Amino acid sequence: MTEPTGTSKDDQEPTGGKQSSAEESGAALAEQRARGGEPPREGEVEQSTDGAADTSPEGGTRLAPTRERRGMFGVRGTGDTSGFGGLTLPGYAPAPAERPYGGWFDELADAFGEALDGRGIARSAVRQITIDRGEITFYVERERIVELCRTLRDDPALRFELCSSVSGVDYTAPAGTGAPPVRQPLHVVYHLLSMTYRRRIRLEVALDVADPHVPSVVEVYPTADWHERETWDMFGVVFDGHPALTRILMPDDWEGHPQRKDYPLGGIPVEYKGAEIPPPDERRAYS
Repeated sequence: MTEPTGTSKDDQEPTGGKQSSAEESGAALAEQRARGGEPPREGEVEQSTDGAADTSPEGGTRLAPTRERRGMFGVRGTGDTSGFGGLTLPGYAPAPAERPYGGWFDELADAFGEALDGRGIARSAVRQITIDRGEITFYVERERIVELCRTLRDDPALRFELCSSVSGVDYTAPAGTGAPPVRQPLHVVYHLLSMTYRRRIRLEVALDVADPHVPSVVEVYPTADWHERETWDMFGVVFDGHPALTRILMPDDWEGHPQRKDYPLGGIPVEYKGAEIPPPDERRAYS
């Protein structure tokens, strides 16, 4: 297996240039279209096996690009003293990427695929590849997360030695908006760093709220210990096999997970010099 010839610091083709995100493929767009390529659409399958459609697409787990986000905290029907009540942001979700990705991403994807083949891991374990804002994200099957992390760490052409972060995201559709439900709205995001090749990538796993289990990667990346505890504490993701999955920010007897969308806004009232300030969703504006 050949080792990478470039890194994310190359001046000739730096990460962050024109990449193939939602509808761009840089200078190779015309060539890609001439070969029969089509514009990717949100929710489509990027990876397939044996030329057939994948039976386990990632599509539907991210927010649809047409949905707007209103208000900073989702407060409705009451005065909002936070100053963000009138905020409206257009919905955005990057579509699956298409070849050529640009920069060092194609080389990385090829090396990753070859490493999976060499270890007998089906390439369908990577369900989708997305490139957005100069970053590459691999959406992967949760059952294979440990094997994939070990491959990314140990393969000579990859060498992602450090897991710098594990975090959670809850894409549950806000109540009362009429927005369609999001399939597998609970995501776990892993940021990996290759100190050898100076590259950063993201892995992402989508989970059902009713089954928020994913294998722990502490045996591969010991630094994930505290990060997985925080993700459990804030989002309720259960990392199976973690050596001590206990709360790290909230008290041990705390009920619920504060960064989940079903958690009460504002949490508990705040006492300040004898006065009680209610949670943000119960406050009123007098303007």
